[in-house]
Amino acid sequence: MIYECFLAIAGIISILTLASYIHIIYNCKCKVIVKNTLKNGGEIKQKFMQAPGPHPWPIIGNLDIIGRFDNPFEGFGALAQQYGDIYSLTLGHTRCLIVNNLELIREVLNKNGKFFGGRPDFLRYDKLFGGDRNNSLALCNWSQLQKKRRNLARRHCSPRESSAFYTKMSTVGCHEIDELMAKLRHDIVPGKSIDIKPILHAACANMFSQYMCSKRHDYDDEEFKQFVHFFDEIFWEVNQGHPLDFLPWLLPFYGHHMRRLRYWSQAIRQFILERIVNERELNIDPDAPDNDFTDVLLKSLNEDKNMSRNTIIFMLEDFLGGHSAVGNLVMLTLTYIAKDPTIAARIQREADQATHNGVRNIGLHDIDDMPYTMATIYEVLRYSSSPIVPHVATEDSVIAGFGVTKGTIVFINNYVLNMSNEYWKNPEKFEPERFLEIKLNNSEETLDDRVQFQLRKNVSHFLPFSIGKRTCIGQNLVRAFGFILLTNILLRYDIKCPDLTMIKINPASLALPANCFPLQLTPRPKE
Repeated sequence: MIYECFLAIAGIISILTLASYIHIIYNCKCKVIVKNTLKNGGEIKQKFMQAPGPHPWPIIGNLDIIGRFDNPFEGFGALAQQYGDIYSLTLGHTRCLIVNNLELIREVLNKNGKFFGGRPDFLRYDKLFGGDRNNSLALCNWSQLQKKRRNLARRHCSPRESSAFYTKMSTVGCHEIDELMAKLRHDIVPGKSIDIKPILHAACANMFSQYMCSKRHDYDDEEFKQFVHFFDEIFWEVNQGHPLDFLPWLLPFYGHHMRRLRYWSQAIRQFILERIVNERELNIDPDAPDNDFTDVLLKSLNEDKNMSRNTIIFMLEDFLGGHSAVGNLVMLTLTYIAKDPTIAARIQREADQATHNGVRNIGLHDIDDMPYTMATIYEVLRYSSSPIVPHVATEDSVIAGFGVTKGTIVFINNYVLNMSNEYWKNPEKFEPERFLEIKLNNSEETLDDRVQFQLRKNVSHFLPFSIGKRTCIGQNLVRAFGFILLTNILLRYDIKCPDLTMIKINPASLALPANCFPLQLTPRPKE
């Protein structure tokens, strides 16, 4: 349970709470002042009521309420039944706003995105990024430096389908598939399950490293294995909630945990410096064409005096770390396939048709011919309902007529978008078909011949990578390498889990524990 100790803390604190404090809080009528700048430079002041919500306890706020749910985002949706689609909570001493429907989410992220470009100031985030979370692209506050970093990365990390970088992704991915298949042939024992997750992540890490740094690593390289494992631990970490995030006075009880976070991040940084950056710095030619994203970053040191060496190292670390999202996505997809073999059969049918029964690897040019496969990936993203990173108000603002004070954390409840009957039919069921629509060909053909499927376009209520100026810049990398990895494994192997009771999945997270459960891979018979 994400906030597993909240109830225990709440019970202890409530015993010690003075009745007078409760009386004061319960009778507090909160208003905020929002300044509106006039065209002539003057200001007017208007009073806005804060959004409704449960009254907080001293010290812990409303953490006791969220602690009642295994999944806090499910709890956010349940509270919306009582307080409406937008309401406030106090977590610890931090004021929070919970946004639960599509229109309000668009108001926050699109219409008023400039007011909500901050990120939560959690101690764990600082520890993971050299003492300052603003070193991270995903966890930093919006700034001119952040804008510059995104612009620098856009061509390489968010390539368009017609670009040379997109073709390069496909080439790199297919080459790594050859290495992965050799590894699997060596490690798989017939009839035995295998701890496939570290191997998946190593393949993903090599795809990212080869694409961004022109460097790959051997699967049995111990330092590389540690690098991959620590990134997986960090991906799990940032997808979990901790009491420490809202109760920083608990820090003395988290000393060991915080030291572990620091060790992980330092080891990753040292690996990137020793294996990639130091050598490339010595050989960089400022006049030569860029070979990869690392060239772009190193050249920016000479071209932009506002870019520091520290900045580019953290940028490279951030994007290389994206492989953990891909690895977890593919592992989750294989897990759902192991639970329902009919999904695998349909993907394998598409894979066989695209490759003429496996005579070559599957590349990105095959995506349009494999709509069911992409629909399955999207359904995993929907079904996992992975939370969007919370936003923070950087100045006083207004949402739906309610005042929002600077520093308020805004939770975008992606779970309610992905699991609500309002937006989906039978949302509790895992059905890739919901992302497909019928494509009709020549009307003179029989109905059976004419029925083909294509991916549904513009599903407006499906926002796995968020929207607005802080949308995930690496989403094309996630889709591309995830597609290549998943399809080529299923092209050659059947997936099973002999003991389905071992599978434990959090319905509100894309992350799986670094050490989760094994799967059984059986080579498909050759026709």
